Amino acid sequence: MSPDPSPVLDVVLGVDVGTTAVKTTGFATDGRAIAGAQRAYGLEHPHPGHAVQDPAAVVGATMEAIREAAAAVLRAEPGARIAGIGVSTAQHGLLGLDAEDRPLTPLITWADTRATEQAERLRAEHPELHDRTGTPLHPMSPLPKLVWFREEDPATFAAVRRWVGRKELVLHRLTDEWVVDHSIASGTGLFSLAALDWDPEALAVAGITPDRLARPVPTTAALALSAAAARETGLRVGTPVVVGAGDGPLANLGVGAVRPGVAACSIGTSGALRLTVEHPVVDPHRRLFAYALDADRWVTGGAINNGGVVLAWVGEALAPDLGPHAEEELLALAATVPAGSDGLLMLPHLLSERAPTWTGTSRGAYVGLTRAHGRGHLVRAAIEGVCLQLALVLASLRDAGHEVHEIRATGGFARSPFWRQVLADALGMPVAFPASHEGSGFGAALLAMEALGLVASIDTAADLVAIAETVEPDPGAAAHYAALLPVFATLVDALQPAFRELRRIAPRG
Repeated sequence: MSPDPSPVLDVVLGVDVGTTAVKTTGFATDGRAIAGAQRAYGLEHPHPGHAVQDPAAVVGATMEAIREAAAAVLRAEPGARIAGIGVSTAQHGLLGLDAEDRPLTPLITWADTRATEQAERLRAEHPELHDRTGTPLHPMSPLPKLVWFREEDPATFAAVRRWVGRKELVLHRLTDEWVVDHSIASGTGLFSLAALDWDPEALAVAGITPDRLARPVPTTAALALSAAAARETGLRVGTPVVVGAGDGPLANLGVGAVRPGVAACSIGTSGALRLTVEHPVVDPHRRLFAYALDADRWVTGGAINNGGVVLAWVGEALAPDLGPHAEEELLALAATVPAGSDGLLMLPHLLSERAPTWTGTSRGAYVGLTRAHGRGHLVRAAIEGVCLQLALVLASLRDAGHEVHEIRATGGFARSPFWRQVLADALGMPVAFPASHEGSGFGAALLAMEALGLVASIDTAADLVAIAETVEPDPGAAAHYAALLPVFATLVDALQPAFRELRRIAPRG
């Protein structure tokens, strides 16, 4: 009697289409990463405040990464079955298409701040839209961007037949359908938290109708890979494509931060601190966002514009003499300075800022500078500024009534033991670092596994994620940062009049 054949290994491809790169990884249902591929693309700044991309480059790189990752999985595990695809994308993108679905605009990213004036005006005139949609009225989101087009480029606005984002673009290439998941939709400023559909008031403010947007679907909706996409990727026609969610909510899932009180913190180029909750609760002070994850989970918290980019700027502006390893040397230098940088604070708003103030006019500043401060102080204050900004988001979550008893952190900053320690000290609580850094891609794969019945529930994420290290806060440093935080919090409001005048006097600065 011949032995039973070995069970087929089911693998789901988690596709993470980020701001500057796409990474595709094949995951087994036990959470193991089998193999993957990555492709980068550019972020262009053709005018002050503009941050745009070539949509064809983004989609082309995505299809290449899927094809290469699928081939790599089958080389690593001959006989494995690609059971499906789960998709994560960066949020808040906007792209205008004509009646033939040809681009009339570039892909405008979350980092684009051209709609700052429109966002400030909407905050004053329609603050209730934050409550209705869960999306702060900030130049990052599509709503102010649409108002900008209507006011500043009416010819293009009138010619656009369909407005989409990064997720819709990728899904259309994979399935030939124009749909958008509830998660990405909930980050547009146009989507009703209560109705789970496009919000009539927000659409009226934007000056568009629902037929100019993609059809909203649940994050677990499964579409079919088209014949054209199958040829491009080497996958079988009809392979399930689970539409997935935004990269922020999926990052929580990817690090296992799905249970009550467990927050996810990330510091890459930018940063964020997010908590998974059962209902879309809006902060009455409008400091937090509320984005969908699935039918039973939402993610609330705040994103910051300035993470690793601050250290990169410090290296370029303050230490060009240190060469290619500037960041390592600067972090070592910062570690020689005491917590609090001897009374020097940096407001690290080099790219304006988002949470918790959501003020698009903010700029960076060193405050408390004296002759006694050297390069190490300037570097440490920059790192501390990023971590204190995240501490303000944590304080906003707690002030809004949310319990946070555990934090799991990921991102490029985690390579530095010094930066890990400063984060734990600034947050005033232990910070756990998962062994894997797949984040949003793993979250997309897990959501797809649940949708396809390969795992019982995404609650398993908390058990699949191994913690490599937990960093405890230093009591003395934590107490010092707790004393500094209220001072740091006052800087944005105190400096806003100066920032607005500087913007008027030097708009290209």
